[in-house]
Amino acid sequence: MNLYQQLQEQPFVIAGPCVIESEDLLMQVAEKLKELESKLGFTFIFKASFDKANRTSVNSFRGPGLDKGLQMLEKIKKEFGLAILTDIHSPDQALPTAEVADILQIPAFLCRQTDLLLAAGRTGAIVNIKKAQFLSGEDMLHVLKKVESTGNSKLLLTERGTMFGYNNLVVDYTGILDMMKHGYPVVMDATHSVQKPGGANGKSGGNRTYAPLLAQAAAAIGVRGFFIETHPNPKQAMSDGPNMIYLEQLETVLKNLEKICTLTLDPIN
Repeated sequence: MNLYQQLQEQPFVIAGPCVIESEDLLMQVAEKLKELESKLGFTFIFKASFDKANRTSVNSFRGPGLDKGLQMLEKIKKEFGLAILTDIHSPDQALPTAEVADILQIPAFLCRQTDLLLAAGRTGAIVNIKKAQFLSGEDMLHVLKKVESTGNSKLLLTERGTMFGYNNLVVDYTGILDMMKHGYPVVMDATHSVQKPGGANGKSGGNRTYAPLLAQAAAAIGVRGFFIETHPNPKQAMSDGPNMIYLEQLETVLKNLEKICTLTLDPIN
């Protein structure tokens, strides 16, 4: 069974630090994910960004960049046997990134950028498209069609909250159900959905305590893909610290999710 078939048929977790801070950090998180993979019934995908091009402030840390970042991600892939997901922000990044990453992620703010979507689709890699904070679940159909036009139908859709201004996000679970109707696996990005964009004086704030609960609610309506950023010490993280789950707490969070995923509820007609 190839990776995309696994994601279609089995629960999976996309996890890792928000941004590549150091090789040591990647190794520490990847080792923990590999340990959890042997304990839990999830397929694990390692996630970290080589460049955070959409930070609130021009002074914020962005990451090591394409070349150095991909070298570190490739080392994680070889050493731990984990599939890799990372973001791309421009069409020219698609091909070199697909040589390392199994899944190319389209950031939410860029999910209507036609050239970026076409470039990602043409690589043949799995493409994870984050729903923009200003789009509905139904609107994502038109985004999907752009990638499908390349002949690539290995697609994921990710929910990460809807913005109504005032530095807050709201998760509409009916919108998640609308995305599920498009026929592709849907992912709940629990940690970005508790973000408060730009709400911390030049950087984003958030509240990580809500993230496990949002993931559990998504699991209860049938979502089987979960995006959870994690870090050994989120308070010292260089990006999205307030949202990330402590690495030591990840096992408990996933065990609770696993319990919900095993439930089979009777349909209501």
